[in-house]
Amino acid sequence: MELLKIIDIAGIAVFSISGVFAAMEKKLDIFGVFIIAFITALGGGTLRDVLIGQLPVSWMYNLNYGLIVLLSTLAAMFFSNIIGNYQKTLLTFDSLGLGLFTVVGIQKGILLDFHPAVCIALGTITACFGGVIRDILLNNIPLIFQKEVYATACILGGVVYFVLMRFQMNEMITEMVSITFIVVFRLVAVRFNWQLPSIYKIQKK
Repeated sequence: MELLKIIDIAGIAVFSISGVFAAMEKKLDIFGVFIIAFITALGGGTLRDVLIGQLPVSWMYNLNYGLIVLLSTLAAMFFSNIIGNYQKTLLTFDSLGLGLFTVVGIQKGILLDFHPAVCIALGTITACFGGVIRDILLNNIPLIFQKEVYATACILGGVVYFVLMRFQMNEMITEMVSITFIVVFRLVAVRFNWQLPSIYKIQKK
């Protein structure tokens, strides 16, 4: 199995799990948990496929994607009692998903011979917009629209990807370094509360 396929499968699995824990925080029923997991895992890829004209979208003709979501969701729910801190688990799997799916989206753009900037945009869309739809459905403000570093990690990771390509780095190393950069950058940003500058002035009372 080629590396990109493995990355794609891993991304679906980890984003499904992050969707499960986001849904369980809101105490949704089993059907609701599965729907949120499905949307989190496949929402960004669906939007990407629509934008590049790859129709029908991937999960419609490859039922393995749905199966991966189902198995990942069941596994996450089964082990949920062992995991006490949903927020920490959600952050970990969400960060992993960002790294994995950014590379998948970038590769899709490269295969279509798009400009690197468009490839990075596709990677960011693939990685972020499943989470955007998830947060909207759960009545949360999507992280991508807040000060918290989220899409920025994907964009910087995409830049790292093309810089390494420029230096003719091995493809596997390029992918692994980019994924690792995004995951670590996201986790460190949350740990040290790095935020984008606010455009709103603090009003004095």
